[in-house]
Amino acid sequence: MLAQAGRLVAHVDMDAFYAAVERLDDPGLTGRPIIVGGGRRGVVSAASYEARRYGVRSAMPMFQARARCPQGAFLPVRMERYVQVSRQVMLVLAGFSPLLEQVSVDEAYLDLSGTERLWGDPAQTGRAIKQAVRGTIGLTCSVGLAPVRFLAKIASDRDKPDGLTVVSDLEAFLATVSLAEVPGVGAKARERLGAMGLNRLIEARALGAERLERTLGVLGRRLWELAWGRDDTPVTPEREVKSISNERTLERDTADRELLGAHLLGLSQKVARRLRRQGLSGRTVTLKLKHADHRLVTRSETLAGPTEAAEEVYAAAHRLLGAYSPPGPFRLIGVGISGLGDPAQGQAGLFTARQKGRQNALDRAEDAIVARFGDQALTRAGSLTTLDQKPFKRHNKDEAE
Repeated sequence: MLAQAGRLVAHVDMDAFYAAVERLDDPGLTGRPIIVGGGRRGVVSAASYEARRYGVRSAMPMFQARARCPQGAFLPVRMERYVQVSRQVMLVLAGFSPLLEQVSVDEAYLDLSGTERLWGDPAQTGRAIKQAVRGTIGLTCSVGLAPVRFLAKIASDRDKPDGLTVVSDLEAFLATVSLAEVPGVGAKARERLGAMGLNRLIEARALGAERLERTLGVLGRRLWELAWGRDDTPVTPEREVKSISNERTLERDTADRELLGAHLLGLSQKVARRLRRQGLSGRTVTLKLKHADHRLVTRSETLAGPTEAAEEVYAAAHRLLGAYSPPGPFRLIGVGISGLGDPAQGQAGLFTARQKGRQNALDRAEDAIVARFGDQALTRAGSLTTLDQKPFKRHNKDEAE
């Protein structure tokens, strides 16, 4: 039996999720290296295991990925589709425990404590989860099960893809964990610990809690607890979303404010749709710009009241763009919104109550069409490029924090 009074936590991680969804929708891609990302100027969002054999990795510039794997299938990000499949995955997982915490589009934690009579021992439970996901959706996942949350995540990565790892002996498993595997321990922390001769998690025990805390602050204290296998972080079903944003890397650096405005409108549409889909409104709009030299700047404006309307998000973002005096050129543009809450608490903002009602009806109709026919089914004229401008591709990054 697992330690910690029978507690059992599962971490479910979909295998190369974006690439797997593309293969699910197009079986002709089977066996081919798949690289999902944002054009020649963007970065790799996901790479299939076939592509990883060529050294292609997430966050790698696309030009490097093309150089390493020229025969790969290079596809644009289809976030709406990935989110749609993600919802199906979470519905399957929810059938195993009501204590389900989705932490990203392709991974989640489950608190399975006390479910042995339903699903059997941990190994049987893990196999049941994998079979349910594959049988219902047609995708594989890797599952880690442990008495504590952080070890469940580490375990899910041990046997990818399509893996299953059960931590049945806590102390024996801890002895195998490197600091590089521990969530939250970044390169700088590992460098400082490495200079002290530490490379494995349990080696942190020898330093003592006080010395670790002096060296790494709060992280040091947590590392001490983890080194002994202690992690009381709960599985929280409702994970609060703090902000929603979309951004795109441009095919060419540009200082054309009209073209940048067209991008802003398209991005604002996506942000607004995601707000409405999650039943949220936001109050603080943020513009994100990356100069050609990779210098990143953000500018924000807080509205008089919350909104979930693309027009209001765009109006604020466009004002911020107009107020930003450096001419560019720019290589990336993004729009985000924070200060999220219940739309029912909002005010009319730019609209009268009657206009707001009409706008809400139009938004609902737009959302229904997009949900059925895809994100590109409806596009506002203002987000289209002019005849002398090269058409731009799909947005290449969606974020929810």
